[in-house]
Amino acid sequence: MNKSPLVAIGGMIALMALLLCPCNAAHAALRLDITRGQVQPMPIALPAFAGGGGEAQIGGELAGVISADLERSGLFRPIDPRSFIQNVSATDGTAPRFGDWRQINAQALVTGTIQTQADGRLGVQFRLWDVFAEQQLTGFGYTTTEQNWRRIAHIIADEIYKRITGEEGYFDTRIVYVAESGPQQARVKRLAIMDQDGANNHYLTDGRALVLTPRFSPSAQEITYLSFAGRQPRVYLLNIDTGQQEMIGDFPGMTFAPRFSPDGNRVVLSRAVNGVSNIYTFDLRTHSATRLTDDDAIDTSPCYSPDGSQIVFNSDRGGSQQIYVMSASGGGARRISFGSGKYGTPVWSPRGDLIAFTKIDGGQFYIGAMRPDGSGERLLTQGFLVEGPTWAPNGRVLMYFAQGPSDSSGYGGSPHLQTIDLTGYNQRDVPTPGGASDPAWSPLLR
Repeated sequence: MNKSPLVAIGGMIALMALLLCPCNAAHAALRLDITRGQVQPMPIALPAFAGGGGEAQIGGELAGVISADLERSGLFRPIDPRSFIQNVSATDGTAPRFGDWRQINAQALVTGTIQTQADGRLGVQFRLWDVFAEQQLTGFGYTTTEQNWRRIAHIIADEIYKRITGEEGYFDTRIVYVAESGPQQARVKRLAIMDQDGANNHYLTDGRALVLTPRFSPSAQEITYLSFAGRQPRVYLLNIDTGQQEMIGDFPGMTFAPRFSPDGNRVVLSRAVNGVSNIYTFDLRTHSATRLTDDDAIDTSPCYSPDGSQIVFNSDRGGSQQIYVMSASGGGARRISFGSGKYGTPVWSPRGDLIAFTKIDGGQFYIGAMRPDGSGERLLTQGFLVEGPTWAPNGRVLMYFAQGPSDSSGYGGSPHLQTIDLTGYNQRDVPTPGGASDPAWSPLLR
């Protein structure tokens, strides 16, 4: 897949727009401030991308995926295409009739074309327009195979999100999770992977061995997870592209809760022996393990800070399950959670500014976030069971799994995936073919 700025073409259109529709200096640059609390979604128009024959169908579907991505973010409100006045698919590349789009209250407009190249690949171009300033904000061209059109849609959505919010997008990503089926007494758990919007779902394991806690590497090509293959709980590495799998060490006792280091060269995990668990790092190059904690408590769920200098984990060393932060080399552990209840599954934001967690208090589960020093605790959502937060790569959205109670026969209460942003207002269900738990969000794929 190739991406190229529309240098000559984009420059000509931008110049033509300025010549035909002089920019009014009184208009401020189109921008959403997402650092505030609840943000009013920006009205945006997304007509089908223009194309001939079979390209027209893909053009409509491509615009639909972009629209769905932006709408799910809670920051954009796609306008109903039935209200469009101008048929942009009939334009010749000149600037849109901005008055037509202002009349339906659009603040931003996306136009695009799709064309089959001589080699059979698709050429896709898009432009983002500021309707009130009457100018082009950005534009790019992409060339890819026809079956890859959904990725192009996610990439374009990321570009729009970035240009208007100033933050990186998170749509061109994947989710690995545990697909669940069957009654609680005989649960089948398989590794599955899908696009962040639930499309292209497929399974990575066959369900013969119980699997838990999959986590992506920084390269997004490998995952680490816990498997009970051969009835022995061990941590494995799996290459998503090749299907090659290998076990990380063969330690006595149980190894679990693995996560990669930011450079991808190590895995931090817990090892349980005689009812006590401690935290270790495992060097993937030398295959050597280093013990980081050494006490009689249960230390588990370790996660590196984005710069690799610290590790957050939960421990009952103080008498109840709480969150601690220590040096990545071990030692100097300090407790950072001091609210009521128990805290677990801490995970550091990719931005480094927050740590997400699961909290149990008063019989309720919560997903929350706090600063690395423990200040500013915020509870974002609650439920009968909400657990296992994972960050979008831009650090603005969390995914987790939620579950209701099951009946006396062990049926019902199937887990499902949800997302929520840091405002706590934009909560969304994530579609999966069946029950789903333990999600992990990949880095951006490009």
